[in-house]
Amino acid sequence: MGNAIDDKRPHDLSLEQAKGQTGSAPSFLLKEAGGTEGDTISPGLLLRTTPDGVEHVPIVHPDRQPAQFQFGKAWQHFQNFRKDKEQTDEIIAVLDALPWRGMADAAAAFLSTKRGREIFNSEPYLPDFLDDHAALRKTPKGSFAHAYCDFMEREQLTAAGMVEASNAARKEDVVRFDDGVDWYNDRLRDFHDILHIVTGYGRDLLGEQCVFAYMYHQRPSPGHLLTAWLGTLMMKSKIKTDAPIIGALLEARRNGKSCPRIVEQPIKELFALPLEEVRARFNTPHPHVYHKVLETYRSEGINPHAFMAAEAA
Repeated sequence: MGNAIDDKRPHDLSLEQAKGQTGSAPSFLLKEAGGTEGDTISPGLLLRTTPDGVEHVPIVHPDRQPAQFQFGKAWQHFQNFRKDKEQTDEIIAVLDALPWRGMADAAAAFLSTKRGREIFNSEPYLPDFLDDHAALRKTPKGSFAHAYCDFMEREQLTAAGMVEASNAARKEDVVRFDDGVDWYNDRLRDFHDILHIVTGYGRDLLGEQCVFAYMYHQRPSPGHLLTAWLGTLMMKSKIKTDAPIIGALLEARRNGKSCPRIVEQPIKELFALPLEEVRARFNTPHPHVYHKVLETYRSEGINPHAFMAAEAA
């Protein structure tokens, strides 16, 4: 991909360039979607700059159908996930079976604004950017980018791996339209691991459930809420502990309510900022109850990563 950080299209300014004389962040950073009069350009179509020229992309493809719930399919995939929590494709299949039915409307509203179109053109495909750790680490120490690289390398994860898991889960019956809604949905996928860093939740089973609960206010799909509650109640019923497991999940839901929709923010700009500044911008406090659970686990000799494996055995 080359140096993703330095790949500036005409409207893809760096944070320092965008600040200019005022010293403030870009005007579209962390604003609500919706825009103002005059924001809408070429209604129904997006312009995307590529090496071969400019492409015209529909915001919502005319053949796209409303999302449907498939409860039986969701339950079967959740049962498969119970046996091995590393089967990321199974949990993605649960979320796909119980989708956010308003996502197409949210995507269309966002992409009908000037800010949405700017981000669509400057960040057409995040996995290549996210996996270029050599470029990301050129940002200052303590930046969001460094925290992201540290997390992904420690956990041996890649953004491309999430794409592969998503494709494996969706190979049966999901049709891609290459429209603005697909772009928006792909960003929701790519932001899962980013949310771990923003929120401070780990990849232990409770941490994952807390991320799902937090994400419900970013992406209000029944699949996220169902997965969060089923996984947490399963732990509560099977593990003898004094840890406030349910309290941690409720804390995650509370914390998520005050966070603006991260998928609609310019990730390239945010990655250059200090991690704590990004968390402050997203109104995300330290997850105190979750960390109290981990402390209790340690005192009780419980391995927070071992629940699913023990259950399967």
